[in-house]
Amino acid sequence: MKAVIAIDSLKGSLSSLEGGNAVARGIRRVYPQADVVVRPLADGGEGTVDALVQGMGGEIQRVLVTGPLGTPVMCQYGIVRETGTGVIEMSGAAGLTLVPLEKRNPLYTTTYGVGQVIKDAIGRGCRRFLVGIGGSATNDGGVGMLQALGYGFLDKDGRDVPFGARGLKALRKIRDDDVIPELARCEFRVACDVTNVLCGESGCSAVYGPQKGADPSMILKMDQWLGDYAALARERFPNANPCQPGAGAAGGMGFAFLTFTNGTLEPGIQIVLEETNLEAYLKDADVAVTGEGRLDGQTAMGKAPIGVARLAKKYKIPVIAFAGSVTRDAGQCNLKGIDAFFPILRGITTLEEAMRPECARENLADAAEQAFRLMKVLERGEEAHGAGG
Repeated sequence: MKAVIAIDSLKGSLSSLEGGNAVARGIRRVYPQADVVVRPLADGGEGTVDALVQGMGGEIQRVLVTGPLGTPVMCQYGIVRETGTGVIEMSGAAGLTLVPLEKRNPLYTTTYGVGQVIKDAIGRGCRRFLVGIGGSATNDGGVGMLQALGYGFLDKDGRDVPFGARGLKALRKIRDDDVIPELARCEFRVACDVTNVLCGESGCSAVYGPQKGADPSMILKMDQWLGDYAALARERFPNANPCQPGAGAAGGMGFAFLTFTNGTLEPGIQIVLEETNLEAYLKDADVAVTGEGRLDGQTAMGKAPIGVARLAKKYKIPVIAFAGSVTRDAGQCNLKGIDAFFPILRGITTLEEAMRPECARENLADAAEQAFRLMKVLERGEEAHGAGG
């Protein structure tokens, strides 16, 4: 029997591979000779760098960059030297978790560090990039990132505009004279799972501004400034389209990648599945196993486990999922390719205890063992029925 396991990380508890290996241990208790393949999984958010680096045979790099508040932060990213690919999560350099609640203010937070990470990777030979843009603390339209790459965003006196969304208020001119020359030869696959446009009611300021510290007055101002920025960008880059779905992702970072780089916006799970070549491992599998920390109605909307299920169903492979918790609306996952799912908790416990890595490992292994014991019983029943037929 061949089982292919691809489980998203259990946030705050187990990484993708740690969770997968725990399931593999449970399966081998039942099928000691089984061919069990564990592959990393992520959806473009937290854990994507680790999953892609592990799945593509890469290595981790660390670089000191300017954080969202303008102070230094150490950012981790991945490099796959064989293909010259850089793997970046913008949250590592401009993420909301890097900004204390009392200091959250998108007028000042910057994406400059993201550009520094890209520049560092270019200096190490990367010309191909996989970028996750979830979890940002910013609303600067990606201007900070572009400044780090050599673009000039100038005020009426020809000076660089300040960091943050407030810089857009002062913006009068965009220059590309000093852009690092290698950028033109770089390609960016950007993991984007939102369809927000840049401005308006469904724009980044209105929808995501509040969680980044914006009040209603700031939201109105930032929305206007982003509109002016887009109009100015279109004068120099005719393809600039603030109404393209995803342009408003990560405070306008989607717009920046689409307008100023050779970038495309794609669902995060699509990028991860393709880059880790999961389909090749699934083709001849007898069963696929997936899961995540919490299985719910949102999972069914296209999160990582559903991506695995869709691939498996191309080859009519049964799919089992395990999760730390399961909500009532998780039944929708059964309609999207997951044949059966199982919560791994075995009794009433505290969240802290359930999330302890050693506890989560054992719970996953035990749940997998019981699910595969059932499979073995059913196999024997079919064999007996066939023999008696």
